[in-house]
Amino acid sequence: MSDPQLQHVEVHGHRRAFVVAGSGPALLLLHGLGCDHTTWLPALAGLAERHTVIAPDLLGHGRSDKPRADYSVGGYANGMRDLLTVLGVDRVTVVGHSFGGGVAMQFAYQFPERTERLVLVASGGLGPEVSPLLRAVTMPGFHEAMGVVTAPGVRHAVVGGLRALGRVPGRRTRDLGEVADIVESFRDPRARAAIRHVVRGVVDRRGQIITMADRAYLTESLPMCVVWGRDDDVIPVTHAENAARLAPGARVEVLDDSGHFPHKDHPDRFAAVIEDFVATTEPARHSGARWRRHLLDGPPVPAVQAEAGDPPAQPAPRRPRLVRGA
Repeated sequence: MSDPQLQHVEVHGHRRAFVVAGSGPALLLLHGLGCDHTTWLPALAGLAERHTVIAPDLLGHGRSDKPRADYSVGGYANGMRDLLTVLGVDRVTVVGHSFGGGVAMQFAYQFPERTERLVLVASGGLGPEVSPLLRAVTMPGFHEAMGVVTAPGVRHAVVGGLRALGRVPGRRTRDLGEVADIVESFRDPRARAAIRHVVRGVVDRRGQIITMADRAYLTESLPMCVVWGRDDDVIPVTHAENAARLAPGARVEVLDDSGHFPHKDHPDRFAAVIEDFVATTEPARHSGARWRRHLLDGPPVPAVQAEAGDPPAQPAPRRPRLVRGA
């Protein structure tokens, strides 16, 4: 399969780029910070065999416009809803990588009636830990420093060096090719400004701010799959374990010999995981009554940690339901 043709559509006055491939139930693929739709290309052919695959460039990224705009996860979720509406797609399995995972979570939370399944790939939002490089984006002087790094002569040396190191086998080098692409994209000052706005909304000096921990119980009726690379140095694989605790019904797949981009490290295995997950789960059907019941019940009360030698803890009870006064 040749790479699908890039298309454009204007939504709210901003030009948005995307590709569409295949036919069948819809998959919405949301890339990570500083990336674009091309991050999915290695796995696209496998995914498109049985699905309609929609892979946009998020606003501020790739070939989409880079305006002074709302770059919050909620704003991105709204943008994806509107893009799908323009394309005539009602319901999707939403797949999000890294920052795109945070957008995917928010999309599922804001628009449960349009979400059939949720797939999180090395996703943000599952714990505070994050690479120091991402924290550096929030520091004073980032914009100016990237202006120097991406000056023509310097950029060619930096990008070339990163790509050369990325071809050297090893855990610490496998993701450097993707880092080179991100640095290349930063030559556009509008892209740097957009990324800075995005990161400041989700990361501070202590790590990730956004979390699904307080709302994970709402995924009880939503099929959820978590995919991680065992050697991820950007967001640690322990966050996959966090996802399993927050959403006990989730399917967790950890790929060996893989870093922060498992869909690029092992595209065939990645596509097979997604295909099997979709084929063996029923799409969620949103119920307003059930959603209201979940909200009224609230999350389970956290169980008290047992001391060594104590009998196994009983499942945590639900919080008492809200009772209206007379």
